Parts: sequence; structure tokens; C-alpha cells
Amino acid sequence: MANEELKHTLKEQIIKYLNLLEKTPADIKDDQVLFGEELGLDSIDSVELIVLLEREYGIKIKDPKEGRKVLVDVNTMADYILANRTR
Repeated sequence: MANEELKHTLKEQIIKYLNLLEKTPADIKDDQVLFGEELGLDSIDSVELIVLLEREYGIKIKDPKEGRKVLVDVNTMADYILANRTR
């Protein structure tokens, strides 16, 4: 899967997993910070994103420090998936 295609799929999955029904993939910029004021995700959402990575891509994140480095924005998540996916 190409990087741009993966980013679009990832945005769709974020919307689905986090029930962000008012959002579309176009509403989420590739470099938009996921947590904090911009998208407004919180620690519960981070758990859901970790579940998404495991279910969809076979990636297990056990260390919270690693999770904070991976769950920055769509660009960072896509790069991590391309480097570490098992599915």
C-alpha cells in the first residue's frame, strides 16, 4: 500500500474507531496533531488507536513512551505502520 493511500485509509479508520462521525478524512490533515486542542483526542482515544494498530496492522505497542512517539499525527502513524506492520 502506498503512503498516501495508507494515510487516507488511516484517517477513515481513526474516524470509525473513535466515532468521529462529524469528521471526514479531508477534515484531518496529515500533520495535524491528534491530541490536544486541534483534533481534541484524549487518553481514552489513544487506547483505541493502539487497538486499531494491533487489529488492522498487527502492531503491538506495549511501552507508553513508544505510543506517544507513534500517535503524534497521521504522517507519524503511517511511517510507523510501513516500517513495522505484520499484516
